[in-house]
Amino acid sequence: MYYFLALLSGVLLTVMLAVNGGLAVQYGLHWATAFIHVTGLGFSGIWVLAKRERPFASLYPWFWYLSGAIGVFITVCKNFAFGRISVSAILALALLGQIITGLVVDHWGLWGMPRRPISRGNLAGLALILCGIVPLLTDFEAAAVAASFAAGGGTVAARTFSARLAGVAGVQVSTFFNYLIGLSLALPVFFIFGGGETPLGGITFSSEWYIYIGGLLGVGLIATSNIIVPKMAAFYLTLLLFIGQVFAGIIIDAVLDGAFSIRIFLGGILVAAGLGANFLLDRRKRKRDEPLTNG
Repeated sequence: MYYFLALLSGVLLTVMLAVNGGLAVQYGLHWATAFIHVTGLGFSGIWVLAKRERPFASLYPWFWYLSGAIGVFITVCKNFAFGRISVSAILALALLGQIITGLVVDHWGLWGMPRRPISRGNLAGLALILCGIVPLLTDFEAAAVAASFAAGGGTVAARTFSARLAGVAGVQVSTFFNYLIGLSLALPVFFIFGGGETPLGGITFSSEWYIYIGGLLGVGLIATSNIIVPKMAAFYLTLLLFIGQVFAGIIIDAVLDGAFSIRIFLGGILVAAGLGANFLLDRRKRKRDEPLTNG
């Protein structure tokens, strides 16, 4: 079940990217970010009330609450990149950011995670992934590429902190704090930098109703992530998220642009192959080490 949820989360991430990107195009980057967090806080707050949780009853290490702030950063980065490079390119670069950040976290055991030194197999798999990402970059804009990569690194941190908080406070409470902290950052950013965007009194609603459901999708995604992160190895999770993300992204690009790109499809296959090879090499290494550990 957890593997299916991870795959579904990857698809949901891609759908949410397109939905939130459409909202940003309609109203502006900072307005969209604030709106997403307002609606997300509303839905998560209703969930907490329905479950009769008391989110402020206990306090935990402060950095466990950073997931919401990092989430604002991720949303801004992806919304900024949307429309500048393809959805598949955004997802591929974010994936690269996740993998490199994950390798760094594993190698040095950051944030209380188990220490797993980088092996030659990891580097070989990463090289294959890079070969697969190149065909996905149908358009190149340096700022959008950097933003997408940074969003991937932030995803690893946010996912880890949110799951740590959910482990002690519950999924509902962790999701609630994610949006509460995120909104406390998104609103000042909106008022400082979003002055030239759509004013509250001059909003015209779009007939594309689905662009307004990003907050609801985000609540479902964060809650699902909080459930599966403690139950799955990080590499399995990254692999399944990628499979859901990139191929859903290929479909969305085909729908938005009206064409299917065989180059993007083959690039996705190469990235999946690189992740799979990396996983198989790690699995073989663990099997070799088991007799030594048991002995």
